[in-house]
Amino acid sequence: MEPHRLDRATARRIAIRAQLLDANRPTDLVETVRQLTLLQIDPTAAIAPNADLVAWSRLGAPYRPADLVRALEEERSLFELDALIRPMEDLAQHRADMAAWPQWQKSREWLEHNDSFRRDILNRLAESPEPLLSREIPDTSVVPWKSSGWTHNRNVGQMLELLAMRGEVAIAARRGRERLWALAGRVFPQNLPALPAEEALAARTARRLAALGIAREKSTVMPLEPIDVGQAGEPAVVEGVPGVWRVDPAALGQSFTGRTALLSPFDRLVYDRVRSQQLFDFEFTLEMYKPAAQRRWGYFALPILHGDRLVGKLDAKADRKGGVLAVNAIHEDVPFDRGIRRAVDDEVQSLAEWLEVEVVRG
Repeated sequence: MEPHRLDRATARRIAIRAQLLDANRPTDLVETVRQLTLLQIDPTAAIAPNADLVAWSRLGAPYRPADLVRALEEERSLFELDALIRPMEDLAQHRADMAAWPQWQKSREWLEHNDSFRRDILNRLAESPEPLLSREIPDTSVVPWKSSGWTHNRNVGQMLELLAMRGEVAIAARRGRERLWALAGRVFPQNLPALPAEEALAARTARRLAALGIAREKSTVMPLEPIDVGQAGEPAVVEGVPGVWRVDPAALGQSFTGRTALLSPFDRLVYDRVRSQQLFDFEFTLEMYKPAAQRRWGYFALPILHGDRLVGKLDAKADRKGGVLAVNAIHEDVPFDRGIRRAVDDEVQSLAEWLEVEVVRG
């Protein structure tokens, strides 16, 4: 079919609306995750944990981290897998992959050598009336896990990770950063049959495009979740940007009213740095892994959305015990007029109120 022809403002607005960052804010956490398809878990909490910060950016002050805990641990309307929180009904789209896991020869061979270890863990979880921490599970491995990274010889943790990806065990809850493990049948509903592999892949890519609004057919391989969408949606070209995109046809022709939002560095609106540059003229790098002297924007700078533009970055750090949100700098990618500055200041104040701290400017 003939590609849709979009100017960049229209493309940006499609992306913003798809990510629930326009003025029409959602009111329900689970419905929000259904539209976004996922919340990424990251332990960095310079402001707040990523999943909470992304949820707050959409839902605002009514959202509380306890809402997410309740959805995961009590209602079971969401589930955690591979550092991503997804709607429970989406599990059906992942079961075919679970059945084929693991894909890497090293992991397959390690599982084969440690089949007795695998069965010991499953039996231990079956016998326990409550979910268990990994340190409560004995290491009966026959062959240790070898790695050049932090997982070296962490045999129980590695086996639990592999069994979770296979759908045999699941994360039942968290206590701080520690995960509590249980048999998958005690966490996941049993009435969600696996979709055939090709159907599941098509469903996931269609859902991803609906969450992104506009994306590339093929792109750089990313950890955890792809940023491309294959043949989902319909082709589109964006004025001034080379190449063909895929656009969610349901997102075309929709009205748009923008707002101001502070985004996590892991937010899906900016996660694809190339797309951010091409559609928003927005350059961004997460700098927490850089030496302090080499940072331009800050350890955990938050991208600032205003209307249909990404206009700057907020360099701030929350000290919950000290009761302050220390604002080190607000970097302006475009000169802020009085309206932008007031809107950004209001959003910083809203963030501080949500965190229950006071704003202190450096």
